[in-house]
Amino acid sequence: MTARASAYATAPAAAGQGDLRERPVLMTFRDFRILPHHCFACGELNEVGLHLALKFEPGKCFVDLTIPDSYEGWEGLVHGGIVCTILDEVMAWALIDHDSWGVTARMSVDFKRPVMVGQPIRAEGWILESKRRIQRTAGHIVDAESGVELATAQGTYVAATDAKKRELKERYGFGSEG
Repeated sequence: MTARASAYATAPAAAGQGDLRERPVLMTFRDFRILPHHCFACGELNEVGLHLALKFEPGKCFVDLTIPDSYEGWEGLVHGGIVCTILDEVMAWALIDHDSWGVTARMSVDFKRPVMVGQPIRAEGWILESKRRIQRTAGHIVDAESGVELATAQGTYVAATDAKKRELKERYGFGSEG
């Protein structure tokens, strides 16, 4: 499992969506791939979603992006719920490196500085602790140019049962490219 993330094709950009609409139709990472789906955060089929182009390293998930004004809260600021969504997504996908699928049970976020609309950012998530059914993660969002930390998070995820994990892998076409 050493290959880096790559895309086979991109979806067309929708009007006013900026960088977020230039999305892979089929995401690959290491020796795995996932089919198009409707997730608000990472699904390319959700018309109003974030369309996050996730990338992976051992035990870590990250995404580089610039958020358009369609996700604005106060004028010029990215809505805090969108910041939380991005952090939740990179922390949850960091678990895939350990073949763990699950749902968010708890998440806490500290907003350090505003995330501005149009500001290039990097969001990263990683695993702090992995037990049989409970995984703890952490993540942050940094300014992509200066590295200044804008928000931090910690999450607790409850692992799916083996049956549910098999169902999810089948639904999303997630598996070895062999």
